[in-house]
Amino acid sequence: MTAPQPHLPLPRLALLGLACLAVAACAPMAPSSAPAASAVSAKAEAAPVAAACPKDLAPIARCLSGQDSAGAYYLIAMPQQWNGHLVLHAHGGPALGAPRMERSVEDLTRWSIMVRAGYAWAGSTFRQGGVEVRAAAEDTERLRQIFVQHVAQPQRTVLHGQSWGASGAARGAEMSQPTANGKRPYDAVLLTSGVLAGGTRSYDFRTDLRVVYQYLCNNHPRPTEAQYALNIGLPADAAMTQADLSARLNECLALNKPAAERTPEQQRKVQTIVDVIRIPANSIQGHMNWATFHFRDVVQHRTGGASPFGNRGVLYRGSPDDAALNAAVLRYRADPAAVARFAQDTDLTGRIPVPVLTVKGVDDPTAFVELDAAFKATMAQGGSAARLVQTFTQHNTHSYLSDPTYPTLLAALLRWVDTGDKPTPEGIARQCAGMETPFGKGCAFLPGYVPAPLASRVAERERP
Repeated sequence: MTAPQPHLPLPRLALLGLACLAVAACAPMAPSSAPAASAVSAKAEAAPVAAACPKDLAPIARCLSGQDSAGAYYLIAMPQQWNGHLVLHAHGGPALGAPRMERSVEDLTRWSIMVRAGYAWAGSTFRQGGVEVRAAAEDTERLRQIFVQHVAQPQRTVLHGQSWGASGAARGAEMSQPTANGKRPYDAVLLTSGVLAGGTRSYDFRTDLRVVYQYLCNNHPRPTEAQYALNIGLPADAAMTQADLSARLNECLALNKPAAERTPEQQRKVQTIVDVIRIPANSIQGHMNWATFHFRDVVQHRTGGASPFGNRGVLYRGSPDDAALNAAVLRYRADPAAVARFAQDTDLTGRIPVPVLTVKGVDDPTAFVELDAAFKATMAQGGSAARLVQTFTQHNTHSYLSDPTYPTLLAALLRWVDTGDKPTPEGIARQCAGMETPFGKGCAFLPGYVPAPLASRVAERERP
């Protein structure tokens, strides 16, 4: 089948230059109060301009970039041998601070496999940094409209969410409404390494990490510093940087050293965190960053200054002395209004009207595999159980699994959409083997794997 032709010819695009890249360093934008993605109007947006593709894509694709009317930067890649389908990418993180065009360049570089497999790819930086799921969904939908208005009309559009972006993609699919011609904006959803239990539950373990770390180290904050509730992350006016936080963690845990070079006391504390919070030692720094700076973003910019995070009722297990830990660890009650506000933005309904395919490494150190069990329950509660297929792999990474994994999933998903042939984990595992010829080794699907409930990994707690 002949692929649909772009609306703008390449020579004209080439003359437009790289103007959008020069304005990447804009001032931070205030949190959005724009309407939901279902209400993002199909208004005229400026056309994208020609841009340099990442090095490995330059020989096989052309790239376009721009800034949308809400302030988000975006990047589009069109392969020379286009299969007619669009992958609309919602990135992970999220980053804090002002949007940067470089973010979309980094995302396209990471996900170049999709372009090499023949798919057009489009990714937005989102209009602002921070934990705002609905705004991310709106910005992704706006980019879809830009693609359709100025680049080409895809045969199929797959909404791809990675990590935190999986929640934005799922939310966007829930919020989507038929377009003017009566078609749905997204034909299918692919969620990879997703944070899929909603904001009010996905980050419970990071609250636990903060309080257990403080019990062990007592330096965040130090006794000589102003005290604050740990479930706010950090006071609004605190000047701490990630480097400052890293120095404190290394002071107590020596995370910058191999285990053999830590003191016995440092290694005992590291092991206590590993055993109680059930995260690998090499992910402690990243989760503490989130529990500090992203928690502050949530509290200060999303929930009106009150925290939606709490740990009352948690029984911590796995330390050398659980009784002492549970007696001494700080306890916080989640603010009911903050929980409701955060839930409205980040918690999913499970009402997704199109096929959804997920993949997760069973040893993902960032987004626990048990989050997918919670998402399955959410989809069932929303009446969408029949539209969900979950797959799992023998990977211990989060940001990227392997090259053949993603083309396999996209092909299975589109076959489901086109023919009604619902994929199975067993079938996907077999199909992946055939993808290793063009895309290299890396298939590691586990067809029989079923994740345990989230409560088996992260202790339940009192909730408003």
